[in-house]
Amino acid sequence: MGREKLLIIGAAGRDFHNFNVLFRDNDDVEVVAFTAAQIPDIADRRYPIELAGELYPEGIPIFPEDELEGLIADHGVDTCIFSYSDVDHQHVGEIMERVNAAGANFATMAAEQTMIESEKPVVAVCAVRTGCGKSQLSRFVCQGLSELGQTVVPIRHPMPYGDLAKQAVQRFATLDDLKAHDCTIEEMEEYEPHIAEGRVIYAGVDFYDILEAAEEEADIILWDGGNNDTSFYTPDVLITIVDPLRPGHELMYYPGPQNLLMADIVVINKVNTADATDVANLKATVVSLNPEALIIEMNSPVKADLPEFIKDQSVLVIEDGPTTTHGGMQTGAATVAAHQYDADEIVDPRPYLQGKLAETFEIYPGIGSLLPAMGYGDQQIADLQATIEAMAAAKVIDTVIIGTPIDLGRVIKLPDNVAVVRATYSSEEIEGEPSLRQAIADRLSVPVS
Repeated sequence: MGREKLLIIGAAGRDFHNFNVLFRDNDDVEVVAFTAAQIPDIADRRYPIELAGELYPEGIPIFPEDELEGLIADHGVDTCIFSYSDVDHQHVGEIMERVNAAGANFATMAAEQTMIESEKPVVAVCAVRTGCGKSQLSRFVCQGLSELGQTVVPIRHPMPYGDLAKQAVQRFATLDDLKAHDCTIEEMEEYEPHIAEGRVIYAGVDFYDILEAAEEEADIILWDGGNNDTSFYTPDVLITIVDPLRPGHELMYYPGPQNLLMADIVVINKVNTADATDVANLKATVVSLNPEALIIEMNSPVKADLPEFIKDQSVLVIEDGPTTTHGGMQTGAATVAAHQYDADEIVDPRPYLQGKLAETFEIYPGIGSLLPAMGYGDQQIADLQATIEAMAAAKVIDTVIIGTPIDLGRVIKLPDNVAVVRATYSSEEIEGEPSLRQAIADRLSVPVS
């Protein structure tokens, strides 16, 4: 018998990691291809020779997921490995049925089998869905541990949208590093806030080499998760965030329930804007599924830098792209700020959409009357700018509220005839609740003065 032929169904992240950890040097299997979904312009390139290893001297091709059945037939695929996150279980089932109908087996990988051990303590921040508030909570945890004298180095879930070989290991310490690595808006949204707070953050494709580099300058590694994916590193403390604004979603989106079942600490975020009954019901769900986990309720307050330009104004709200597309959120920091500071109206951008942004709304019709900050490539960035300019030229907006975590004005030129306001989420402990910092310190045996 020859090598088992595998096809990895992915979205430029978890799929590459599964390959690197489980299959790269495994001569019992042959990975014939990857497929790509969720992220634009990922298909029709190759996983490069430099990362694929000696068994793959020509690299590995990446095809659109739409071609799945044909790939199974053309390559004689034995098993397809499902390897991306934040999709409902119905979607996973549908892919499984397609694979089985085409004559191949279907598999997912156990989270622990894909985790890499670190020489340093690891705190992992994961979630049950995109948009639960991982980014601000990760920064909150970093700050708290830094105040205890620990050097914390976050490693971000992969977002390899460019030259994969060059992106194998990425270190970001200054804003110039973002430019040097040709970061997309989506990448900058995750890296820039850490840089602004004075810490180094790592990312890339090869998480063995990334970890080795990060350990050189860290007392503690923080896994800064993406979507609702599981941790790439074996955590000493696993924090899973659940969202009371989307009750029930903690059970519905692969692989989020795994994070909930494995968690040491479950944070119920956004309590300040959630219905008390939803919070109580969510807490009961957590207790029923993971009775050993420590549950901590936290607030997610929103602040605007120039709230006087929101009151009684017609506003365009710009939110984080992944959260409002495959994350399914119809609100974010900018939308909350518009209501919190009494905007007159939120103007629907759909009549003014330019280029590929119109395609985004066709793919994700539930986005609603906000504008996702799509920026996976130069064309999307240009279309984002053109859409804002069209609305400003039509004089339908007085103010643009930016809810992304980056200074969008560094990336695109914003119109001169509208005010620009930045709105940001933060994490806030609630009096009477257990201290998250203390809980982590106790589990890591870090002294608290």
